[in-house]
Amino acid sequence: MEILVLGDKRRATELMQRIPKEHQVTHSTKVNDASLPKYNIIFDLNFDDDSNNLQYYSYLRNKVIIVGAVKTQLAEAVFNFHGEVRCHLIGMNTLPTFIDRDLMEVSLLDNEDLPLLETLSQTLNWPYKLVQDRVGMVTPRVVFMIINEACYTLQEGTANIKDIDLAMKLGTNYPYGPFEWADHIGIKEVYETLAAVYEDTKDERYKICPLLKRQYLRNQPFYAAETTKGS
Repeated sequence: MEILVLGDKRRATELMQRIPKEHQVTHSTKVNDASLPKYNIIFDLNFDDDSNNLQYYSYLRNKVIIVGAVKTQLAEAVFNFHGEVRCHLIGMNTLPTFIDRDLMEVSLLDNEDLPLLETLSQTLNWPYKLVQDRVGMVTPRVVFMIINEACYTLQEGTANIKDIDLAMKLGTNYPYGPFEWADHIGIKEVYETLAAVYEDTKDERYKICPLLKRQYLRNQPFYAAETTKGS
């Protein structure tokens, strides 16, 4: 199969490493709509930040388009498009570090595409977990809520960054502490996903801690901060 991967180098590399070598893979940072019809599968890792690319995919009848859809609900993106979507649209958790997992977290615009997803999973040798088409999916909601709560703990001066990370790793056997995880994923992704989930649900659990907002506005990882306590 011919596969196109659209997105930044970091996530594209993470994704392409999971595609079996018998497939021909092309990477690009931008859409060239004239070349799209030749590909069997298109991965759009930028969809969360620019769902306007749907205008290029909508006419590709029966083509499989897999898009990063954590901050964006597929149904809402199609609703806002105000046009007919003829492709098979599949959402995937393509946030940094989440691609390289045993199970790919995916959602469907149309449940009738489930047999297609099964075939795709076998072709690419990708086990998957199907989740509802909702902003935040499942894993990002859980992980980012933990990061947000850790920010409140830090802001209150209860413990410092390193102690909170160590306690979480020892207590839960997570691969990273919440602040390490936030830095690996990227403050931008954590903040914007939480903001999207809060806007969608108005659930106070996702209300962003001011400390996390400060790090986002500064574009500053936690472990690059000048101090280890909130102020």
